[in-house]
Amino acid sequence: MSENQNLLAEQRRALILDEVRRRGGVRVNELTRKLGVSDMTVRRDLDALARQGVLEKVHGGAVPVVEASTHEPGFEAKSGLEPTAKEDIARTAASLAVPGSAIALSGGTTTYALAHHLLDVPDLTVVTNSVRVADVFHSAQRSSGQRQGMATVVLTGGVRTPSDSLVGPVADQAIASLHFDVLFLGVHGISPEAGLSTPNLAEAETNRRLVQSARRVVVVADHTKWGTVGLSSFAELSQVDTLVTDAGLPAEARAEISEHLNRLVVAGEREDGGDAEALRAGHSEGVEDTAGAEGAEGAEGTYGPGVTERHEDSADI
Repeated sequence: MSENQNLLAEQRRALILDEVRRRGGVRVNELTRKLGVSDMTVRRDLDALARQGVLEKVHGGAVPVVEASTHEPGFEAKSGLEPTAKEDIARTAASLAVPGSAIALSGGTTTYALAHHLLDVPDLTVVTNSVRVADVFHSAQRSSGQRQGMATVVLTGGVRTPSDSLVGPVADQAIASLHFDVLFLGVHGISPEAGLSTPNLAEAETNRRLVQSARRVVVVADHTKWGTVGLSSFAELSQVDTLVTDAGLPAEARAEISEHLNRLVVAGEREDGGDAEALRAGHSEGVEDTAGAEGAEGAEGTYGPGVTERHEDSADI
């Protein structure tokens, strides 16, 4: 494919990984023809993906890695997966944060990307159990000094996981005493049968407390999380108000998600004009009680592109 010759390495590797997962394995010579690049380039890409632990090299090609439901990659390993999709999701999800509101961010590489975009949203109160997320805000405060409108950050205590989240009884007790307008939640896996899940039992309980303390739940997850099931489920899809994902999510998955969720937001895709107006109105009503008149006005036009709504009655969400 001549149009693929100028693909960036990151884009090329994403295509390779999708092909491996879709077909259950590929050969090097098939990838060279499909991508229009040399054998050496394909082999370098396979080496890079194998180092990330997302596929296994075999003689003449590669096969997908079958992960156990208890496998939990570290933060650095997950950071290298779908970076462009995570950045797109983070940018879109940040538009859902209302100035002056209280929000929570769970641990994860997508919420970490989101934290960088939230630095420009004034007067937020941010509750997080992620050391990495807290560091984003603290680093910004150290570099620019305390200025008006900077976020107030509340970091829960707890035991540190491989993904640099704080979990366990200390974190659970801290979260249970708090209440926030919106929870931005990263997940290990999402499926109709298992709902939201994680391979870490302690993290499942902490995430469960986060969901219980939030008025609205926004899941931020790239398309590879769909169909993945971890050891422990902590929420049903019916408890999620909005899923923000990327354009790699297949049409059949979108249809299935729309049957269970109120809103599906696909980063980078435009929504129907009428739907967007309804969402803006619903969002303003949803924040009025806690964020006040200023928060409701700030919500005008905050919904990003690619919004799908399952029903029109969103005022009580």
